Amino acid sequence: MQLSPPPERPAAASPPGGPRQRPGAAGSAARAWGPSRFEGRLADRAVGWLRALLGTLLAGGSVAPAPAATLPPDQAEALFHSYDGGGVKANGPAFLVRKSLADRVSLSAQVYVDAVSNASIDVVTTASPFRETRRAVQLGAQTLVRDATISVSASSSREPDYIADAVNVDLTNEVFGGMTTVSLGYTRGHDQVGKKGLGWIDQALHWQYRAGVTQILTPTWLVSLNAEAIADSGYLGSPYRAARVFGAAVPERNPRTRSSRALELRSVVDTSAWVARSSLRASVRGYADNWQIRATTIEFGGRKRLGERWLLDATLRAYRQSKALFYSDNASTQTLYLSRNRQLSDFNDTAVGARLNYDWPGLAPGHKLVLTASAERMQYRYRDFTDLRTGRPYAFDANVLQLYATATF
Repeated sequence: MQLSPPPERPAAASPPGGPRQRPGAAGSAARAWGPSRFEGRLADRAVGWLRALLGTLLAGGSVAPAPAATLPPDQAEALFHSYDGGGVKANGPAFLVRKSLADRVSLSAQVYVDAVSNASIDVVTTASPFRETRRAVQLGAQTLVRDATISVSASSSREPDYIADAVNVDLTNEVFGGMTTVSLGYTRGHDQVGKKGLGWIDQALHWQYRAGVTQILTPTWLVSLNAEAIADSGYLGSPYRAARVFGAAVPERNPRTRSSRALELRSVVDTSAWVARSSLRASVRGYADNWQIRATTIEFGGRKRLGERWLLDATLRAYRQSKALFYSDNASTQTLYLSRNRQLSDFNDTAVGARLNYDWPGLAPGHKLVLTASAERMQYRYRDFTDLRTGRPYAFDANVLQLYATATF
């Protein structure tokens, strides 16, 4: 759900089932099963609603109650993504197709491929760099019941040493004449954990519960509040990662249960009265779990129409996290649980991103083609995770690039 998530993306840009924290991974996707996993899923509940609002605002109108719930339009999306940072390079395509049947049911299929070249600090200091490919698929269906939208999906992600499967159910209902939207969701995940040379060694189970409300406060102001709770059980570490005790490497030992809570407040305001066809947004998110991690994310962003064809979006985000109770860079004694996973340490990151959309002209009525390019620059600074190669606190920068096309028909 990525406490430091990439800027709002098309569905094809989000790996089905979500990325998982894998040995040596870095960047936003690496914290998929840490505090950051909430952000993407929390935001997803509101992003569609916010996008609809922004489309109205930037067209020069004000917020008005929707007449009724509607299914998403028939669409096809194709994306190429690239990540480069901290010794990790990942790139590949993603595809999404969505089709309605008799205006009653919308079916979708999504495919995501990630080719990873991993030479992160975890890998180069304890093992050898490696290459692998992750493939993920997701099938989904949406239907309408009066003013409610019911969504069901199943996803599966495959890597040589990790399999993640999940089932999702979401309900969105418009009340009070469309002025308020209430959402509920549930996800059940099952992972199989493997290790090269040993095969499948353990498993992990995940339960996720989410709820949110979006409220139109004025013709130009919308606010959403989203809450999420997750329970994890099973193998929650990495079979490749080592901790340190008096400088000596020992196997990592994490608790086999974890419970997490997150709360996010997001606001979008039409600023066309000051700058033509523009809007601003802001959000703050808090996270806490029983591993004693506390985290806060603050994000600001804005959009501006440039003529009839171009849309510019910019985002600035800051994230701060405290360390887990059993984390230690170099422990002075053996304890029941011990980890040197830097994603459980005390660190912060900042990100700045921009996205540019172009509406392709001259298409037949009812058809639309949008070309998009987005880039994001992230900086990670770890306070108590030492780079064993230099003896200094570890830090790195990362770049994310996405190019995609969305066709509506």
